[in-house]
Amino acid sequence: MAPQADAEFVYRMEHLLDLYTQPYDPTRPVVCMDETSKQLVSEVRVPQGMRPGRPARSDYEYQREGVCNVFMYFEPLRGWRAVDIHARRTKQEWVVGMKTLMEVHYPEAKVVRVVVDNLNTHNPAAFYEFFPPAEAKQILDRLELYYTPKHASWLNMAEIELSVISRQCLKQRIPDQPRLQREVRAWARVRNEQCNTVDWQFTTAEARIRLKRLYPLYSG
Repeated sequence: MAPQADAEFVYRMEHLLDLYTQPYDPTRPVVCMDETSKQLVSEVRVPQGMRPGRPARSDYEYQREGVCNVFMYFEPLRGWRAVDIHARRTKQEWVVGMKTLMEVHYPEAKVVRVVVDNLNTHNPAAFYEFFPPAEAKQILDRLELYYTPKHASWLNMAEIELSVISRQCLKQRIPDQPRLQREVRAWARVRNEQCNTVDWQFTTAEARIRLKRLYPLYSG
């Protein structure tokens, strides 16, 4: 990285790590948001169920049924998450998801602080493309966006939840979007009931030691 790029990386990283150290505040929740895709597939041959002394069997062959996108919203300090399924992952799906997050899940919060990566769809100006100006401003007045540095989406805790749902829910063959929506909502309901969360340990102080090579040389 060039020195200027180094400085931008460090600023965004430390800004985000400091956010993660703040105590829980229900009026200013911190929500991590990330996305992934899921290939829909259906069975070509009917799977055979379990029998005494014989495991369940399914054929290796399958039929591709398109791709859906999984939107993850995760509040680590509360151990809460919501998962939505969309056919696409454009600006429109993002702003609609953000509006739902603000108005349905956090209607009483003064500000919702949302961690996102640097996708060009994650642009606050997009609210004005899909909502009337007064509504767009009303949403944005309560929304604070925290962007992860480029090539550092691992700093977004929603990525950890996406890894969990990929292992526990998305590895199975799912043929269509309604079935996928039911599966991910059932998964999220169990995780929320158990208040599963992330014990984040990486801090600014540790970053200055372990990622020292990324810090620009101080010339003062």
